[in-house]
Amino acid sequence: MNDKINQKWYFWFMLDQFIQHIRGKNLLDTSKRYLLAISGGIDSVCLAVLLKRAQIDFTMAHCNFGLRGTESDGDEKFVRDLADELEVPCIIKHFETKKYAASLGISTQMAARDLRYDWFEEVRIDQGFAGIVVAHHADDQLETILLNLQRGTGIEGVYGMSEIRDHIIRPLLPFSRKDLEGYSAKEQIDWREDSSNRESDYKRNFLRNEVLPLMKSHDPLVEEKLHQSFDRLKDTGRAFFYLYDLWLKGHVKEESEVLFLEKSVLEDVPGKKSLLYYWLRNYGFNADQVDDMLGVIEAGEVGRKFESRSYMVNIDRDYIYLGDLDPSKNELYVEKNDFVIDLGKSVYDILVLEGEVSLDKSPKNVMLDRRSLEFPLQIRNWKEGDRFRPLGMKKFKKISDFLIDLKVPVIAKREVKVLCDANGEVVWVMGYRVDDRFKVSPATKEVMYLKFK
Repeated sequence: MNDKINQKWYFWFMLDQFIQHIRGKNLLDTSKRYLLAISGGIDSVCLAVLLKRAQIDFTMAHCNFGLRGTESDGDEKFVRDLADELEVPCIIKHFETKKYAASLGISTQMAARDLRYDWFEEVRIDQGFAGIVVAHHADDQLETILLNLQRGTGIEGVYGMSEIRDHIIRPLLPFSRKDLEGYSAKEQIDWREDSSNRESDYKRNFLRNEVLPLMKSHDPLVEEKLHQSFDRLKDTGRAFFYLYDLWLKGHVKEESEVLFLEKSVLEDVPGKKSLLYYWLRNYGFNADQVDDMLGVIEAGEVGRKFESRSYMVNIDRDYIYLGDLDPSKNELYVEKNDFVIDLGKSVYDILVLEGEVSLDKSPKNVMLDRRSLEFPLQIRNWKEGDRFRPLGMKKFKKISDFLIDLKVPVIAKREVKVLCDANGEVVWVMGYRVDDRFKVSPATKEVMYLKFK
């Protein structure tokens, strides 16, 4: 009699906690349909039962990877029978996993993962499911974090798996394998054991079968303590990124499509490597490159360049510059009656003024003697050999020498554009200097005014 009472109590507790969790976190909605990824193992089978009893509308999706012969076929039959018992739809997909892995030169484990999630997403889109529900639980989360640490992760590695990411939903993360085993035993739920889980060939299985049991033999509460530690570190991470965002907004500036950070900002600041890394990682730079950059800065080297796939960092005298590795070389033409120039990130209004005007001396804007210009005008990136007569000078100067004299950083040089007339003469090194031949003078009748918006 007591056993029956205990069984009912445990069933109520587990289901109630599950329902409270999915409602409290808005993970699942009884008015929507979901796709459940089910292998036949204890995790996904318990999840299927919980979903059914929580009145969540779902369809089972099972992958037969054909890797374990009759055992794989047995898993498929078990899932079909379970679907009949729960009275839910079931979709089965067969894969040639080893053939796929060999064609891409990847591991069988990686191939199975790619095939699985690609198919789930395809079914989700095709049949209009609200999300893909997977059975990762607290033990999986712990293993994931330990694997991340083993790979050399940063603070985000201790975050582990999210309860919702894109269309993947993980409603079992608060529950342990022990919870699921207890629930399945009390409710007499059958499930299939994957024999490959007993092998320790893979890193995850090695952690599960060898490392964690050894740690628990020394401290039975080690898993609980690790979860507590990682939760605290996760909260510390949230605080760091909040403060990091404030630091970024305060110190990283942008000009002429180039980002720059004053080197002195990094002097004596704690955690400079993390600050620099989290700024540059979104542009494809890795931790080793950031180490090298800091070494260059501390050694006082100037002019060193570092490249990612799409961006370049230039360590200059006073600044760290970040810009596109291959700046746009698109050309744009300006006709006589145009009233705007749109360069994407930069837009200029074109105004035509007559009579006496007050000169705008801002380097972002330019005033030109309109009648001295041959249309159409052309805007392009400057190139080697380009020359012009800087305002106030009587002799021509190469643009390359002009930019060197101004100590323009390498990255900023690559972004510099020139405005030329129909004869190919450089009228304006945009953002820097107008050509003396096209300046506004007392004899000017019409002024072409390009005003930066």
